[in-house]
Amino acid sequence: MTNRTLVVAAALLLSVACARSAEDPGSVKVDVDSPKVATFIDEMVSEHGFDRDTLRKVLSQAEIKPSIIRKISTPAERTLTWGEYRKIFLTKERINAGVTFWREHREMLERISKESGVSIEMIVGIIGVETYFGRITGSDRVLDALATLAFEYPKRARFFRNELVQFLILTREEELDATAPIGSYAGAMGRPQFMPSSFRAYAVDATGDGKRDIWNDWADVSGSVANYFLEHGWRAGEEVTSQATLSGQWKGPVPEPRNTLKASDTIESLSKKGVVFATDLCADSKGELLTYEGSNGAEHWVGFHNFFVITKYNRSAMYALAAHQLGQEIASRVASHAG
Repeated sequence: MTNRTLVVAAALLLSVACARSAEDPGSVKVDVDSPKVATFIDEMVSEHGFDRDTLRKVLSQAEIKPSIIRKISTPAERTLTWGEYRKIFLTKERINAGVTFWREHREMLERISKESGVSIEMIVGIIGVETYFGRITGSDRVLDALATLAFEYPKRARFFRNELVQFLILTREEELDATAPIGSYAGAMGRPQFMPSSFRAYAVDATGDGKRDIWNDWADVSGSVANYFLEHGWRAGEEVTSQATLSGQWKGPVPEPRNTLKASDTIESLSKKGVVFATDLCADSKGELLTYEGSNGAEHWVGFHNFFVITKYNRSAMYALAAHQLGQEIASRVASHAG
């Protein structure tokens, strides 16, 4: 790794460290009497039936933390090339942890995969990238993160204000102490790192105990990830991506890396343009040429429908490829161990 890679990788990992960070010296308690917070409380009372005094008490315990603003303003992953990004997640240690996780939870994973149609390798790939199989789940209280970003981050205040609404509703629905859940600096929660709105929409009770526990119950975690993919159109058994090359038929410059989140071509049209790749999908199936800056130069891939379903989980083409490849590596090791 270059020095730049080491610095950036360290920053990325530190931003999601699992131990609570030291108290932010610039943090202050939320002022529940400030106009914007008072308006928020009024709306929660009138639109969602919250008790005013109870909500004031909860929000008065939230902290506005400058460290959260700093982290979200300069996310380390924006500076990474694909080669650098891949080295963070496709490590021997993380792959081995995934193999252990698969073997320890094989029966549960097989059941959920059969019920949902989402492959085990995709489920474990997501959990592995998101939280290193539960090792890295964030260090900030969700309440602090969402309150900070809802009230003190104008750039995305509307989005995080809604997530704060969703969080408070879900803590009421799930009978959770709103001051207890820990997550990322952006408010993503638990082992699958669901935002509150995603929790309410896609989290499932996969054990039948009446709770959707994405913090401690691996069945609920795995079932919720699978349900997220199912609800976003995952097609059971279909390919995700295929590595590609550009033939002599290709016209124009070599494509530059960009964060493409939608397929605009088809298998047939890409082939006619000179993109060479292997797939069993039909000629009229959607596909998109993707270019990445790898460790050894440009890499070309074709993303199919399921690839872009992965980008619904995290709007990053690098994330989607990393999660897919991590799952593949783990599946390959599990198969070789079984053999």
